[in-house]
Amino acid sequence: MEALSSVTFWILTVIIAFTPLWVWVKVNSLWLKPKRLEKLLRAQGLEGDPYKLNNNNSKETYILKMQHEAKSKPFGISNDVAPQIFSLLHQTVHKYGKNSFLWEGRTPKVIITEPEQIKNVFNKMQDFTKPKFNSNAKFLFVGLTSYEGEEWAKHRKIINPAFHIDKLKNMLPAFLESSHAMIDTWMDLMATNESREIDIQPFIQNLTCDVISRAAFGSSYEEGSKIFELLRLQGYILINTGHSRNPMRWFLPTSSTKRMKKTDKDIYNLVEGIIKKREKAMKNGESINDDLLGILMESYNLESQGHEKSKSAGMSYNELIKECKQFYIAGQETTSSLLVWTMMLLARYPQWQQRARQEVLQVFGNQNPNHEGLSQLKIVTMILYEVLRLYPPTVYFVRTVKKKMKLGNISLPAGINVSIPILLVHQDCEIWGDDAKEFNPERFSEGIAKATKGQVAFFPFGWGPRICIGQNFALLEAKVVLSLLLQNFSFELSQDYKHVPTAILSLQPKFGVQIRLHKF
Repeated sequence: MEALSSVTFWILTVIIAFTPLWVWVKVNSLWLKPKRLEKLLRAQGLEGDPYKLNNNNSKETYILKMQHEAKSKPFGISNDVAPQIFSLLHQTVHKYGKNSFLWEGRTPKVIITEPEQIKNVFNKMQDFTKPKFNSNAKFLFVGLTSYEGEEWAKHRKIINPAFHIDKLKNMLPAFLESSHAMIDTWMDLMATNESREIDIQPFIQNLTCDVISRAAFGSSYEEGSKIFELLRLQGYILINTGHSRNPMRWFLPTSSTKRMKKTDKDIYNLVEGIIKKREKAMKNGESINDDLLGILMESYNLESQGHEKSKSAGMSYNELIKECKQFYIAGQETTSSLLVWTMMLLARYPQWQQRARQEVLQVFGNQNPNHEGLSQLKIVTMILYEVLRLYPPTVYFVRTVKKKMKLGNISLPAGINVSIPILLVHQDCEIWGDDAKEFNPERFSEGIAKATKGQVAFFPFGWGPRICIGQNFALLEAKVVLSLLLQNFSFELSQDYKHVPTAILSLQPKFGVQIRLHKF
């Protein structure tokens, strides 16, 4: 009993001794540190809402309210979509100006809109890294996009050859086959009529799904469609989890986390099935496609066989699966977003649709697009750039400051976040002129550098060392698909179209895009 009393005494002593320290750590974390950071930012002329303990809850309540309004009341067809997409970020800039910040829980997020500062953030990738993902986001953001430092450099080097110009040329047959399949479907729908109204979004999504499956992985549409269906489910789960107001959601095994794990396992099994099929073909001596999957598997084989170059050139089996998953997401979502918004805008602006069609017919006639001709499509390229300016697939970038940094005239302490709002920069009247929110492809008639006055003000695929590795793939696919559509159809926007751009995995129309097609 005396021994037990002695142990109890020492336990109570330790608890009493450390309680003040625990209280201090909590007070510092929950109040003193955020207020100290706020004071530092305000001293440099940055403005924003004052820090409060319930900042996160008020933010989430506002987002939920905005989403509810978006569902019930679509706004008029305007290219100024930032107010709806950005919620608090746009509200903050509207209220406090460009030199402002907002709160993500206890962490301030400084809004960066000056081109020179944006350039520094993109270039100094070691100092401005991607923020840590929460427990559910880590299932979706994997592979090359999630790596930092030497690991990122190794994977980028491995994947680069898959997107070389010669490899992209070899993907043209897959682009053409998938596009013609969709066009044949549309023609069948119009078998008894010269025109037909359809929602083009699901068709475009199926098309880009088919393309990435064929061109990058040599798999079937059926295999790819199952993967994309599960990836979209993960995207919806992530969005809904992000708006949950339960403060313990990141620490407890919630139902959403269980669903993410189950879905991730299903995706893993499907991707593994595609890899096993390729391995079997290799063992049987079949000719192997020199595509993305082939390059990734070659790297994995170096690692698994203990090759002397494996440390610098190989990847593990788990890394192979993650890279495949990431490119299924990026390869489909980016091009799908670009093509859907391009169709919507050309339906709204028939004069540009006609100019694009004339160019396509002049270059290709009624023949299939070829690589040499695609490089000659100046007007089509201008249109695609303008669509990417107004409706970029990703609407903002977030980076974490790893150490104390000087960014222009702003001193940023370590640990805070910076946000680059793509939509706001892409539509900044000071950079693009008074018509910044208008659809005017002519602004790109002399190229991107001339349109941006040499500034980093156009970055739909990112910028600097981490610029999207698949941007040329997406633009080439978009040119092929758009050329074939213009050869076969003219189109106009339906009166039933509801303009509600929504950011989930990419910026997509919430209620689809209803277009009336006419045989050309």
